Amino acid sequence: MSLFTGIATYYRQFRPGIPADVAEVLDRAAPARPGGGRRLLDVGTGTGLVAEALLGRFDDIIALDNDADMLAAAESALRPKLPAASRLSLVESTAEDFIPPSDWQAELVTVCRAFHWLDQANVLNLLDRQVAQDGVVAIFGDNSFWAAGSDWKEAVRDVVKSFLGEERRAGSGTFQHHNRPYSEIMEESPFNQVEEVRVPVERTWNADSILGYLYSTSFAAPHLFGDRLKEFEAAVKGRLADFSDDDTFLEDNEFLIRLGRRGRDAG
Repeated sequence: MSLFTGIATYYRQFRPGIPADVAEVLDRAAPARPGGGRRLLDVGTGTGLVAEALLGRFDDIIALDNDADMLAAAESALRPKLPAASRLSLVESTAEDFIPPSDWQAELVTVCRAFHWLDQANVLNLLDRQVAQDGVVAIFGDNSFWAAGSDWKEAVRDVVKSFLGEERRAGSGTFQHHNRPYSEIMEESPFNQVEEVRVPVERTWNADSILGYLYSTSFAAPHLFGDRLKEFEAAVKGRLADFSDDDTFLEDNEFLIRLGRRGRDAG
């Protein structure tokens, strides 16, 4: 069972999208091609948030995920917006098992909010055959609510812990933390020239959107609460009321983008 089984609707509606400033960084990082023709491989696409932000900037997009429900949500969201001259392929596969079409290489590979689920070194080595020689691998994401960063998010996390335990859940198991910085892992891969770019983002939430976000995660998916779901919702709303009189919660966050390119001696 996928860690995200049954939560695609929450993911599509409540996960924050990719800001225009982040899309611009990704677009500029990828090499240009005379007359267009750039290819994008989006790994762990989920409901297609990254591909959606980059529509019109890449002519041939392959977006892969191992969750069929997520891909169905991506199809519904992306296909109507796809420019006439662009191609979009949604592929049900893990990054570890994916085999691109013959002679297909990407100018840009994106891995957003998903690198922690991957066999990281293995995937980076596999991408060596899937990325154009001057192509770029972008591993990026913003901070999860689990990382807190504000009083109200810490309070929400404490409520989750009171229902599900101190350890961060990952479906039926617990989340396995990676202690090494992603940039360090990339520096040991074929994409060992790593540049970090930080893009700040401000968001405004309310209690319902916060709950929707929580239900889009592997650590607070609705099924984890069993018959206590309504009790959990009431507890979250009760704690949030301590921090706002008008159901408004401000968040300062940032995307950390790691851009990996091959060194001069690579290939």
